Amino acid sequence: MEIKLHQIKTNFEGEYCYVAPRGAVLPNGDVFVETSPLLLSGVDTVYGTETFIADGKTFEPSPFPFKKHKTLQRQKLPDGREMIPCDFMPIYHKKTGKLLMYGHNTYYHNNDEVYLQAQARQTTYTVYDEKTGTFPAVSYLEMDEEEFFNFGSGSGQCVEEDNGDLILPVYGFSKAEMLAGKHNTWVAVLRCSFDGKTLRTKEIGEKLVLEQARGFCEPSVTKYNGEYFICLRSDDDGYLAKSKDGLHFDEPKPLCFEDGASVGNYNTQQHWLVGGGKLWLVYTRRGEDNAHVFRHRAPLFIAEVDPVSLRVIRATEKIIVPNRGARLGNFGCCNIDDKRGIVVASEWMQFGGGANDIGAWKKCMEYGSDNSIFIAEILF
Repeated sequence: MEIKLHQIKTNFEGEYCYVAPRGAVLPNGDVFVETSPLLLSGVDTVYGTETFIADGKTFEPSPFPFKKHKTLQRQKLPDGREMIPCDFMPIYHKKTGKLLMYGHNTYYHNNDEVYLQAQARQTTYTVYDEKTGTFPAVSYLEMDEEEFFNFGSGSGQCVEEDNGDLILPVYGFSKAEMLAGKHNTWVAVLRCSFDGKTLRTKEIGEKLVLEQARGFCEPSVTKYNGEYFICLRSDDDGYLAKSKDGLHFDEPKPLCFEDGASVGNYNTQQHWLVGGGKLWLVYTRRGEDNAHVFRHRAPLFIAEVDPVSLRVIRATEKIIVPNRGARLGNFGCCNIDDKRGIVVASEWMQFGGGANDIGAWKKCMEYGSDNSIFIAEILF
């Protein structure tokens, strides 16, 4: 494996930083990247989605600064709150030749405070207009409003089948669960059709449930040798599971090395790559001189996963994006072909987990970070 790391500067000035970048490879080899600015003095206080296209050979973005999309900014609601579609994952849908972005929505009130009370949350999506370089206002995936009252597909990878169907993971709770104050989310995987304009649910898989802490969230799915694999975030560990049909998964297993030792991933996303005839997982973990990083979310690692045991093969582990003092945990993975893939990550410049003291981002910079966006090109 060869790793080529491409660094993109963001003109960081200390008030906002770009977070949660994710990419999709276009037919001409260029990489379409979405990201969002985050207010450093807030807690998960994000603003509208911005995009850029990086040259598939040099990975230099053009144009710069990033392009804002009016339809993907915050929207004022009649009751004074604001709603924003966010946590998008872009995918180039080969069957229709369309760039689709899917995610979910978040609400704010009281001057940028996340609204956590009983409120419907939906899976949002929008389709890129390549002629104008714009996105229309988001649409919403129609689901049963009682069972899927608060659910979304933010941050998760999906699989496009040969017929164009999408195997799309979502997570959330029912209306009854949310009103009862239950906060451990479950995961379900959907089979959806997409005709280039509208995303529709065709089948719903069995729920994956973890009855502790906040449950499972931010799932990602991939397909390898005819089987489907899912990775799941939880507060205390990462989990993996597999399926024959993409909808009904075996019982999830904690993320471990082949000797049974815990990998050390927790409360952070994981994502997949398939390349060189092997199955790969990208993740963060404890134990790499990284206790100073929030939730040990740097560096980013890649390692091969045994598709039978679902164990991570320790000897294959490599660092793909280095630890420079800022967390890297909200990232994206995408295959170019069976020999190449990309990982897109940015340096999240909040040193701690909550609202920062003014200037706390300087602690990240002491280790060398500057809110760069990295595109790691993986050659299998």
